[in-house]
Parts: sequence; structure tokens; C-alpha cells
Amino acid sequence: MSEPIMSEIKKGHIHKLLSTGKRVDGRALDEYRPISIETNYIESAQGSARVRLGNTDVLVGVKMEVGTPFSDTPDRGVLTTNTELIPLASPTFEAGPPDAGAIELARVIDRGIRESEMIDLKKLCIKEGEEVWINFLDIYVLDYDGNLFDACFLGAIAALRTTMVPAKENDMGEDYPMPLSHLPIQTTVVKIENSILFDPTLDEEKVADARLTVTTDENGDLRAMQKGLAGAFTLDEVKQVIDMSLRVSKDLRNIVG
Repeated sequence: MSEPIMSEIKKGHIHKLLSTGKRVDGRALDEYRPISIETNYIESAQGSARVRLGNTDVLVGVKMEVGTPFSDTPDRGVLTTNTELIPLASPTFEAGPPDAGAIELARVIDRGIRESEMIDLKKLCIKEGEEVWINFLDIYVLDYDGNLFDACFLGAIAALRTTMVPAKENDMGEDYPMPLSHLPIQTTVVKIENSILFDPTLDEEKVADARLTVTTDENGDLRAMQKGLAGAFTLDEVKQVIDMSLRVSKDLRNIVG
């Protein structure tokens, strides 16, 4: 991913508005753009979802197959997360192997799902040490206008909630729903000077000093965090973000569930 370019005039406009507590699109600092979620979008996948967060558009598919477990978790299924930043989605996306941005995005999504124990991986063990279900979670960015972390995470959990384990085609009885234990939600903020903004647009990301992504579950427990960009958050700001994330995540959870 190449670095986006922004004019000094636009940067100044964003900073000037934020100094008065306003955003370019008129949203409150903790307000998300419109969200739409379509599930079962890909017929050939075991689970899928397409999410539009403002103008950011992502497609997520889940494919499952029988495979060998990792040696250190012989009684658990496997989750593998991959992201594709399709060049048509943004002038800054480049063809070729995943770059640092795509790798970070996949790791943050994977960690939020894994650390929240959303999937009961023990129930995806077929024969301990020999056969388990392998879950391939593939995320494709179709249009990029900021906040890929939250758009992709919403797509991932929506796709997983619709996933059916393909037992029948593998001669293992009838298909059954993906065994899920929790419903995590991820929220991302950026810091621009002294302002903290949820669901940043692409223009807001371009001028951001720091980024923080927080994953919480339905019980209000903190499950994962990821700091990004070169700037810093104070301890009080981190606590503020976590408190606000817990509140905002309730509305996002209702949209998914």
C-alpha cells in the first residue's frame, strides 16, 4: 500500500473543524457512518457477508475443509485469516503479495476473533491429533474510504454467524452451524491533535497522529487491543477509548445480531 496524498488546504480544513468539535461530514466524534450487512452473499462459501460502512465496502467468505491440527493444539480446529486489498478499491493499493498493511489488518481481525474465543475450536476437532476442521476466513476490500479494521471485523463476525460446517459432503452426518461462544465487536478510533474520533474516514486517517483498535465481548470484557501509527495516547485517553468503545459496541452488536 503506497502512502496517500492530501493537500495542505484539506488538512487545515479538517484541523480547523475539529478545533470546534466538528467533523467534515457532520457526525459526532463517536458516531459511525451508515452500516449495511448482507449475509449469505456467496453461494459457494460455507458462510459469507458483505459490509458497507459509509463508502468502505468489504466482502468476507468462510471456507472449511478437513485438515491436520497444529502440533501444540491437537484437539482444536484451525482459523486462518487472509485479507486482499484489491487495487480497484483504492489508488494506494498495489497488486502482488500482501504488504504490511494487509498483514496487519488480517492479524488484528484474527486476534480479535481468537482472543475473544468467538469460535469454540475444540468442537471443530474430528479426531484428536489427526483431523480437525480448517477455517479459511478470506476478506476482500472492494472500496476503501477509511476504517477497514471495523468494516472487515463486522464482515468477519457476520460471515461466521452464518457459517454451516459442511459435514454432509464429508460423510460426517448432517451440516451444523459453526460452534460460536461469544459475539465480539471491534471499534477503531484515531487521534488528531487533541480529538479522538470513532470510525475515521479516509481523509481523517490521512491526518491522524495515532490509531487504537479495541475488541470487547458481549460481557463487557476487554479482549484485544492494537495501537497503530506513530503518535501516542495517554493512559487517560486509552481508558476513555475503552469506556466509549464499550458503549458504542452495544449499538454495533445490535446491528450484527
